[in-house]
Amino acid sequence: MRELPRMFGDRSEDLATRFLEQEGFVVVERNYYARKLGEIDIIAQRDGVLHFIEVKSGKAEFDPVYNITPAKMRKMINSAHYYLKAKSIDMPYSIDALIIRGDEVEFLQNVTL
Repeated sequence: MRELPRMFGDRSEDLATRFLEQEGFVVVERNYYARKLGEIDIIAQRDGVLHFIEVKSGKAEFDPVYNITPAKMRKMINSAHYYLKAKSIDMPYSIDALIIRGDEVEFLQNVTL
């Protein structure tokens, strides 16, 4: 039976969260919705830096890294700015991506550079 897309996404985000925690991150929020700007999958902190993380996963031959588009990056940046302003946070931050291919996890930091 085919797994529902939302269940697959939730499972991927759970795997991403475990990976981040093993790497010393503290997960601050998951699935933060920034009004009409979009959703941030995971917000985590490590070493005084706040990380806004987009999780992409896929089952097919298509590499999920290609789902990180310029439009998605604009939404991530705008959502991160909204979050920082709404929470009155002034600290260094990074826009990151976490790519899941099966059980393999690749963490890409500062994807907007």
